[in-house]
Amino acid sequence: MTATLVTHDLAGGHAHRTLFDGLDLTVAPGDVIGVVGVNGAGKSTLLRILAGRLDPQRGTVALAPADAFVGWLPQEHTPVEGETIGGYVARRTGVAAVSERLDAATAAFAEAAEGAGRAPGAPDPADEYSAALDRWLAAGAADLDERLPGVLADLGLAIEDAGSGLALSAETPMAALSGGQRARVALAALLCSRFDIVLLDEPTNDLDLDGLARLEEFVRGLRGGVVLVSHDREFLARSVTRVLELDLAQRTNRVYGGGYEAYLEERATLRRQAREDYEEFAAKKADLVGRARTQREWSSKGVRNAMRKSPDNDKIKRKASAESSEKQAQKVRQMESRIARLEEVEEPRKEWRLEFTIGSAPRSSSVVATLNAAEVRQGEFALGPVSLQVDAGERIGITGPNGAGKSTLLRLLLGELAPDCGSASLGSSVAIGRIDQARRVIAGSAPLADAFEALAPEYSSAEVRTLLAKFGLRADHVVRPVDELSPGERTRAGLALLQARGVNVLVLDEPTNHLDLEAIEQLEQALESYDGTLLLVTHDRRMLENVRLDRRWAVADGQVSDLLV
Repeated sequence: MTATLVTHDLAGGHAHRTLFDGLDLTVAPGDVIGVVGVNGAGKSTLLRILAGRLDPQRGTVALAPADAFVGWLPQEHTPVEGETIGGYVARRTGVAAVSERLDAATAAFAEAAEGAGRAPGAPDPADEYSAALDRWLAAGAADLDERLPGVLADLGLAIEDAGSGLALSAETPMAALSGGQRARVALAALLCSRFDIVLLDEPTNDLDLDGLARLEEFVRGLRGGVVLVSHDREFLARSVTRVLELDLAQRTNRVYGGGYEAYLEERATLRRQAREDYEEFAAKKADLVGRARTQREWSSKGVRNAMRKSPDNDKIKRKASAESSEKQAQKVRQMESRIARLEEVEEPRKEWRLEFTIGSAPRSSSVVATLNAAEVRQGEFALGPVSLQVDAGERIGITGPNGAGKSTLLRLLLGELAPDCGSASLGSSVAIGRIDQARRVIAGSAPLADAFEALAPEYSSAEVRTLLAKFGLRADHVVRPVDELSPGERTRAGLALLQARGVNVLVLDEPTNHLDLEAIEQLEQALESYDGTLLLVTHDRRMLENVRLDRRWAVADGQVSDLLV
């Protein structure tokens, strides 16, 4: 069915803190609305409110028709303990929930058919069963088991057939999958869904280029409305029809039409106009205040001179002086009246920006790392033989499908993994700084400040807190256990560590995951000024365009190809 979602005067936040308010939004069939804003602006909160998982602080959310099927896919696709691939997909598509409802309605209907009495005012079991069955069919539950194997196979995750001996099946635990495989299963769940309105929170995280292309095709092909949160600039540019900006600094929200690129242009124009309007107002007010001050000084000076120079019996001069003073005072009052009539223009609030540099260390040896016919075998996975050399100061971008071995290649180069065949060597005086895909550089149950100080012992406790605050991690963050921080907060802590510790080899594995758009742009600027060795693994197409690279490696089918830049 086609459905429309409408919000009116919506406000949302946490506890007593309001993140956005006065939000009016209409999501009609065919709309793809991208929600942007800095981390903490309320993007995920908004999706949870639209999905009915969180009550708004104020305002309303209305669906037409009221029984429209709204699907919400949260940011982290963490499986339930013990959950299988089939169970995960059923849960994410809403099939598990509608199946439970149908089972309960069927049981109640069967009891009624057997003559069980119905409580006064209770709904008719036949009506409940009919409604549950309609919902079950609308969710695509009837043929999910048949559709799922084909979707997974198309994504490179073939479901096991009888006697085929393939590694995966619908009963395979999600916990046994790699991060890339989990991302593909999450994409499969989305492709199998039958939602009327789709709410997507960071759907591009951990997807490779093929997965991104499939996601874009899916989003563009939906007949229903879509509201999505993403920090992937190319995905936004290719997918969205409108942009909703939650501006935390200005405490405003605004819907921009015309797609992502049009949003960037219009936002820049509006911000420039707002700054110019304020500067014009401030200059006009300062001029009027200065003129009023001058008139006031002239008036006071005239009175003092008249009293000092005029004899008491010179009535004519005293009258003339008094009239002159009154005229000056009248001019002052007129000037003050003009100031009061000025239409107040509020100064645009200065936005918090993640401004940082990457700490430098003395230059490493001229050869940073070497692989000579190196091979790694892990079960059915094999990488190599690979022969590569990384020279000091080289900037290398690394791409490839999920599961191709990019992270394995990094571990080989950094000496964290010994090859099964061939050799690997790391140069001397190598100081490595790293943002790994799982954000495990800073992890554990210790408070963030303590964990950070252990990794940067040359910093005092006060210096650690000051540095973390520069990265948006303030008092309520530094006392929390690291493992309780959000992925975005852990990423910013990792970036702070790069600034604190001198490095000459920088390894970034999907660094843009969980960073907001402003932070991604700041990271790109920091990389521009960094002059050490860079190994960058990313599927962010805009970052690959914006960051200066000397070489590109493509990892696929167990081999590494050197591409021209």
